[in-house]
Amino acid sequence: MVDVLALVEARLRTAFGEPSGRAAVTFLGAERIEVLRYFGAGGVDGAEPDVVRYVTLGMARQPMTDPTAAVADPLRGPRAELLLSVRAGRADTDGVLRTLATLAASPQVEGVVVAPGASLDVGGPLWPEAPFTAVLVAEPGGLVEDLELDPPMDPVRFLPLLPMTPTEAAWKRVHGAAALQERWLRHGTDLRDPRRRPVRLDD
Repeated sequence: MVDVLALVEARLRTAFGEPSGRAAVTFLGAERIEVLRYFGAGGVDGAEPDVVRYVTLGMARQPMTDPTAAVADPLRGPRAELLLSVRAGRADTDGVLRTLATLAASPQVEGVVVAPGASLDVGGPLWPEAPFTAVLVAEPGGLVEDLELDPPMDPVRFLPLLPMTPTEAAWKRVHGAAALQERWLRHGTDLRDPRRRPVRLDD
């Protein structure tokens, strides 16, 4: 049986180099989730010395299963890991480690399928004193290419997470992910700024 997580970590090593730190979290009813930290790594778009990236390792161990399915397929189904990029030195963002592990464990614990366009609400700040309480799941491929696995297994996708303030999350629920991303783009929002203010939603 292929060791999916070993392949995932090898892909991350190719993209970002060696991690500068890692933490492991285990939840009742779920297998261990690790979160790897990479400082100054750029991936396919080049090095970014002021950016720290946090990537989960363990979510892709099993495919995500539609909660309405009668039987879980042990091979087929979407696989993913989560990736968060923030500017270093502006906030104590290492506090996001447990939050990311919780989100990565949600397919095992709650039976949800995490996909681009989804909102994930954590019920509190992403890290201590963070202005964000939710994330928008963005399209993969910009930083880490999909990891192809032997058929019939689906590829592992590395899903970027874009932090949202409570007002942005509420606005997204009404208007959709594409509309919020268009506003961020129109206003030149630095989505990696861990202390940024909400984007204007009234113009």
